[in-house]
Amino acid sequence: MGICKICEESSSYISKHLSLCLKCIKSYPNKALPFVLKAHKESRVLYGLPGEIPKSETGVQCKICANECKIADSQYGYCGLRKNEAGKLKAPLYGQGKLSWYLDPLPTNCVADWVCPAGTGAGYPEFAYTKGAEYGYYNLAVFFHACSFNCLFCQNWHFKERTFSPKSNTVEDLLKSLKPSVSCICYFGGDPSVQIVFALYASEKAIKVKKGRILRICWETNGSMNPAYLKKMVQLSLISGGCIKFDLKAWDENLHIALTGVSNKRTKENFQFVGKYINERKNPPLLVASTLLVPGYIDIEEVEKISNFIASVNPNIPYRLLAFYPHFYMDDLPFTSKKLAYDCMEVAKKAGLRNVSVGNIHLLR
Repeated sequence: MGICKICEESSSYISKHLSLCLKCIKSYPNKALPFVLKAHKESRVLYGLPGEIPKSETGVQCKICANECKIADSQYGYCGLRKNEAGKLKAPLYGQGKLSWYLDPLPTNCVADWVCPAGTGAGYPEFAYTKGAEYGYYNLAVFFHACSFNCLFCQNWHFKERTFSPKSNTVEDLLKSLKPSVSCICYFGGDPSVQIVFALYASEKAIKVKKGRILRICWETNGSMNPAYLKKMVQLSLISGGCIKFDLKAWDENLHIALTGVSNKRTKENFQFVGKYINERKNPPLLVASTLLVPGYIDIEEVEKISNFIASVNPNIPYRLLAFYPHFYMDDLPFTSKKLAYDCMEVAKKAGLRNVSVGNIHLLR
């Protein structure tokens, strides 16, 4: 049972750590901001990460992602990968990164599994090995140990414990796992946005290694990368049959900042950018959207606005609503209810979206 610091309402739908209700986050953003900053700082300092996005007037700027940190001398950027050392950014060397990976048997629990080649055979025979689900093949799942957001509900928060590990892996290390039975690579995390240069380089080399055989390049991302890198992502996914899966975490910017610590302006812009390429390959879909239904914070109104946004880009974009599992600094919230999930599905359809799905249904209560 959490208590809102502004209106003093108590509810099981108010996170104790955030201590703000949805209404006050949206209605009183200036009052809410100090509590938001405090909550995010507390969730990051334990891992040695900056409490806020660095904006030092004399700092060195990084432009890899939307945060565009201005990092003071001897300090790290928000993601923890880049450090200002005597006026120069120190980061993993080209072709190296902080990551881990594993071979995931297909079909797997992919955000896009109900529309992608691995789960359905979409795009067969050009982009899929079978007419149905690709049993007997593998996804090379690449997990990046850093992120541009700080989601208080993060399902994979353990990566923060490895961001500052002295160990880096090379592209060559990764490609040793690229067996003939691997039909797709999916980058996730954390998020690929802050190690996008590594991911693009690895993808180009992997496609060459495959020598014309099917190898889809897929992404699960918060969409915060520099647009210059996004264009290359689109090109690689288009030619390979891969999907770019955007996690649209919230519509309201103040709510997005409360939940993730970061604005969603770049995510929206990048989503629209990818949307321009949808008609260049309709099957399998290039762009897929998802939203985690965080009880008490992501409600029907938020889903309706996200759905209207997606439909304005293209109503054929598949949209998946994901059930929430209590985790990290929002582990005191309840699971997503069946009613919320399916009410949100109906709202998304009414907005004009033609392909809406509920995922993680085993978590619904």
